Amino acid sequence: MFIVTLNYLVGLSEVEKYLPLHKEYLDRCYDDGIFLMSGPIEPRTGGVILAKSSSKEALELTLNEDPFFKTGIAEYQITEFVPTKSKKELSYLL
Repeated sequence: MFIVTLNYLVGLSEVEKYLPLHKEYLDRCYDDGIFLMSGPIEPRTGGVILAKSSSKEALELTLNEDPFFKTGIAEYQITEFVPTKSKKELSYLL
């Protein structure tokens, strides 16, 4: 399991221009079962994605397809963690 932290490298007006393409990308990753949860952070300086991937390298390849990455809108930090406990309704993620 991975936590991806996005940090915007440009102002919000530039982020907004690419947001529709970014959302289409997110939808594809949800459909592929890679992304489990995502959203902006507050204050709005970036976002967070909870992802499930076979490896960090595979996730990096997926993230490289994000329009935010391709256009230099955001940089990413990937943190891998091994969940060992969850709320009962989320135990299928373990």
